[in-house]
Amino acid sequence: MPRHNITDLRNVALVGHGGVGKTTLADRMLFEAGVASRAGSVDDGTSLLDFDEEEKEHKSSISSALCHFTHRDHFVNLIDTPGHPEFIGAAVGAIRAVETAVIVVSAAAGIEVNSRRTFNLAGAAGVGRMIVLNKCGADNVNFEEVLRHCQETFGQACVPLNVPVGAGANLSSVISTLALPETIPDDVQADPRAINQQLMDAVVEADEELMTRYLEGEKLTDEEVASGVTEAIKSGTLIPLLCTSAKTGVGVPELMDALATYTLCPDQRRRIVRTSEGEERELPPDADGPLVAQVFKTRIDPFVAKMSYVRVFSGTLTKDSSVHTSKDGRAIKISQLLEVEGGQTEAVDSATPGDIVAIAKAEDLHTGTTLTTDGKLSLPPIPFPKPMIALAVEPKSRADQQKISSALQKVVEEDPTFRLSRDPQTKELVMHGMSELHLGIIQERLHRRDKVEVITHPPKIPYRETVSGEAEGSYRHKKQSGGSGQFAEVHMKISHLPRDVDHSEFFTKDRFPSMREYHYDPELNYAFVDRISGGSIPNNFIPAVEKGIRERMERGVIANCQVQDVVCELFFGKDHPVDSNETAFKMAGSLCFRNIFLEARPNLLEPIVHLEITVPDDKLGDVTSDLNTRRGRMEGMDGAPGGFQIIHARAPLSEVMTYGRSLSSMTGGQGSFTMELSHYEMVPPQEQKKIVDAATKHADEDE
Repeated sequence: MPRHNITDLRNVALVGHGGVGKTTLADRMLFEAGVASRAGSVDDGTSLLDFDEEEKEHKSSISSALCHFTHRDHFVNLIDTPGHPEFIGAAVGAIRAVETAVIVVSAAAGIEVNSRRTFNLAGAAGVGRMIVLNKCGADNVNFEEVLRHCQETFGQACVPLNVPVGAGANLSSVISTLALPETIPDDVQADPRAINQQLMDAVVEADEELMTRYLEGEKLTDEEVASGVTEAIKSGTLIPLLCTSAKTGVGVPELMDALATYTLCPDQRRRIVRTSEGEERELPPDADGPLVAQVFKTRIDPFVAKMSYVRVFSGTLTKDSSVHTSKDGRAIKISQLLEVEGGQTEAVDSATPGDIVAIAKAEDLHTGTTLTTDGKLSLPPIPFPKPMIALAVEPKSRADQQKISSALQKVVEEDPTFRLSRDPQTKELVMHGMSELHLGIIQERLHRRDKVEVITHPPKIPYRETVSGEAEGSYRHKKQSGGSGQFAEVHMKISHLPRDVDHSEFFTKDRFPSMREYHYDPELNYAFVDRISGGSIPNNFIPAVEKGIRERMERGVIANCQVQDVVCELFFGKDHPVDSNETAFKMAGSLCFRNIFLEARPNLLEPIVHLEITVPDDKLGDVTSDLNTRRGRMEGMDGAPGGFQIIHARAPLSEVMTYGRSLSSMTGGQGSFTMELSHYEMVPPQEQKKIVDAATKHADEDE
């Protein structure tokens, strides 16, 4: 039997910019609901939701926190999310788990970058949206000016459900604009009667029958208006705005009333699943239907170990049951289900549609995993943003060497915007995050939780080497040291291999006389052509020659960088019946390639990345000018809502390694960007000399 009636369930995410008071607001609601004996404080470390040590130290949320309370016979699951843009992934995951997103805005600071971003994310996800104007009791708040700015940014559908009475330290209460009071105080910050007309127009617009009756002058009942508000939120014709002061509690009970009365319940949001045959279909929230649930957050708890936070959309999830993942159909035993209240948990037996619970110690579950009855249904992946900032990382001591891998893997599990890779060319372990602050917090977590100290530095740029000409030559490897010696002689030719050719037509005997076979590597666009005739090199030694070439290509020639885009033709050689062996021919192949490569006009290639940069209109000139100084190329521009532009550009990776910091400085924290590898291009001669000189100096120091 369901623990809650689905129509009495409300799932809400608090999102918005950092410092607007989301956590303080959530703590105040828990106090008002009787969950906590006092209103927790972020500043003094008593918040029920900022319970991690890093959060207490920084006095700011770093990950999302789940809590719940009962109000007016409605059970409200509330997810408090961090507001710094670096931790936007937590908000993305939370939005997947709810039906309504509450965007919290500071009345004192106005609308900031993450307020716009989370508003748009919630809209793209199809969830209902509400605005909470917090800190209305701050000094010098002009309510009408802030309201005008909200309507310009979020649209005219943004209409207040209440307005503040009093200003600054004299803020005393809020007045409803929906159920108008008989008398209106003189110090009210806006006329609720004028707003009431806007509000009713937005409410009836979503319901044709209500609109007809309303326009005919019929008075609507309170229940009809309330359901009309919910329907208007669902359709997007209304984005209610509520006023609060979380620290004093003004407006918080009214906000709780609105969450219980007006926000969407789980059966008012359309969810789509995909079958194993690729068919899409609507998923009704039926407790007796097939199980469909999704992990939207992972936390490594020091006491409970791994906790997977799960939203149930259909069916019933029970402890001691087996479920399947949609990715590989693997069966997973659910040993323990937990109801979560901040940092505290309580065991429960089951979860039904609309419930949000945690599964303990299920190592095969990961953020984004869909849980099903038989593995044949799947929910869309959660669209987490790609991390753009990279740092090479290495353990500080030999003791840390043993622990670093498992410690970093925990972070990968917890944070879907953190990625780890090992560059095959530079051999560096590289961690990728949303910003330098993000990666700095991760280093703190490694130190506190896993006692791992790391050293970080900017990762090496993965340059590549190639040739623009052609050359041929030979190398004789001869070594005699008492016993059996080494002898091998190889003759080869190196030339450039274009990337835009049809290889089946390119490698012909007309172009490569006496060609017996060729081996092509599409990743490096490299080909080894065997043109040996007359057995000048025995067949059993030819693979050793190619192996020596491959190893030299990996090590590089002019700057210790991977070689690509070359054809190497082996056409002659000599062997010795006693002293020739695979080692000798591998060495001869490597050194012959090195020598000829230097004669074939070697060049360095640098990685070019494609950038999509979102900037405010008034910062467009600054950003484009800065791109020019980074050898960037503008390729187009698109308009974006809220007075923003999206710039499409390409630039060398070496020029944008610290671009996040620069963009934030130029745009006052309002700019954002994405970056992905596009292709490789020739390094300008003056830049190539610097890179080669630096590589040569580094090699000399190593010797």
